[in-house]
Amino acid sequence: MSKATLRIEQYETVHYDTNVNPLGTPDSVKRAIQENIDAVVTYPDVYYDSLKKAISVYTDAPEESIVLGNGSSDILRLFTALVMPKKAMLLSPGPIEYENVLRAYGCETDFFDLDESEDFEIDVAKLCQTIDSSYDMIIISNPNNPTSKSIDREAMDILAKTCKELGIFLLIDEMYIEFTDNEASLSSIPLTGSYQNIAVMRSVSKFFAVPGIRLAYAVHSNPDNIEIINITSTKNNLASLSAVAGTVMLSDRIFIEESKSMIHTERSLVYLAMSTCKTIKLYKPEANFMLAKLLKDNINAKTVADHCRTRGIIIRDCSDIRGLGSDYIRFSFMKPKQNDLMVNTILEIV
Repeated sequence: MSKATLRIEQYETVHYDTNVNPLGTPDSVKRAIQENIDAVVTYPDVYYDSLKKAISVYTDAPEESIVLGNGSSDILRLFTALVMPKKAMLLSPGPIEYENVLRAYGCETDFFDLDESEDFEIDVAKLCQTIDSSYDMIIISNPNNPTSKSIDREAMDILAKTCKELGIFLLIDEMYIEFTDNEASLSSIPLTGSYQNIAVMRSVSKFFAVPGIRLAYAVHSNPDNIEIINITSTKNNLASLSAVAGTVMLSDRIFIEESKSMIHTERSLVYLAMSTCKTIKLYKPEANFMLAKLLKDNINAKTVADHCRTRGIIIRDCSDIRGLGSDYIRFSFMKPKQNDLMVNTILEIV
């Protein structure tokens, strides 16, 4: 029996391409769903008071500023429909989903290209010089996917102010911010109290490992917009069990701290282990995943992804991401033994 086959038997197929917390769904959420299973026979509470209160405590944002959605795509569509932008700016590379939603609403899209020579760091001053009043909307993921780079709140404050002066709505996607070491200084939620032209959206799918729950939320302080959203959005759009799960997970401090600690450790160890390899360039990560560039002429992302797949390791081939190409791969950080296998398998071929 080959060594590769032994690895497949020892480790089940692991998706390093989905960026989901390797600790899995919190036990507290599983218990809450089991204990409240009878809720499926009744319609959800249209006000979701308990869930909004839990989000308010978790984010330190007023309950009246919280907007609920059936997943991050729902929140994205909701604010796009609210703004109805004719022209928007996105970062490149960045999430593909943003452009798809904007296109569905007939919006023209421009891209602010992040500089590979600067390790895809986001130059907010340059971005502010690039935009003008012809833009109606900017969408930014912070940390950025797929680069795993972030913008601190001070810089985001400058961008929010510039957008306000130009009449631009700024939508900030913080899906991965809970995986960072400095969430408190990165999150733009505190800025929503000062700017009515911004909204900060989050999803529980990745950090709490519950993509099947379909729960996301946004913080936005414009009362007129909130009223429009409340009038036009679908009532009971969240399942009763999703509301129960969300309420419980946000108060599970043990799971939250354990997740942050493990990702911090594994991110540091994987980066250190791979940084000595001269044929791969790593972009120092801040979230729970890392972008890497392959430097060998005869090796591309598909080659590496195919090689990893034989070991039960699924990584992201970034060939289809605007601003990257066939030289780039992305992978998330999993549990220690899984990460050891991933690192060794990638280094075997690069």
